[in-house]
Amino acid sequence: MTEEYENMTVSELKEILKEKGLPVSGTKKTLIERLSEDSETNETLEDIEEEIQEDEFDEEYEDFEDDDWDDEELGIHVTKQKPELDASTLSALKLRNLQSKSTPTFRRTEWFRYKRLSKSGWRRPKGMDNSQRKNLRYRGSKVRIGHGKISTARGLHPSGFREVMVHNPLDLEKINPANEAARIGATVGGRKREQIHLKADELGIRILNRRRNL
Repeated sequence: MTEEYENMTVSELKEILKEKGLPVSGTKKTLIERLSEDSETNETLEDIEEEIQEDEFDEEYEDFEDDDWDDEELGIHVTKQKPELDASTLSALKLRNLQSKSTPTFRRTEWFRYKRLSKSGWRRPKGMDNSQRKNLRYRGSKVRIGHGKISTARGLHPSGFREVMVHNPLDLEKINPANEAARIGATVGGRKREQIHLKADELGIRILNRRRNL
């Protein structure tokens, strides 16, 4: 690269320096040194960017969560079932995601004062002098009808399935795999849960709260 700069005139070198935003003062030797240093710096930066991109690519696949895959006992990756949704439902889900970003977090009165209240859900504020009931700015937002999401996507899982509670393998026969998914009840034991897993795999039904260790 330095040999190419030596064959150029001073005016040509200055034009290149102007394009790169570098100073144009000095002798021809100084201009050549300035351009060579800039080219070496750019090459180093490109190498660093390539290394960063490779590291990010590796980390992306190392930290890949099982949102789209299930690990089976044999080590085979099986794609999770996807719902069959029409265009209107898909647009409703996208709109619901946008609405949820602007929805405030609802806290009950005095949640910051008592630990037990911070863990509990929303309660309607009461009392004549309640600051939250009066809707003062320094208190939390109140639940109102205006914070409701689009009605066509109400009750749908983020994946697009409609959840159906299941407590035994027979409940799976009532589910439509095209647009419904199973959620196993919290009181179901490990042995029955394993039976539900096997039955769901046979029927092609997705389980939303599936456990890996079964």
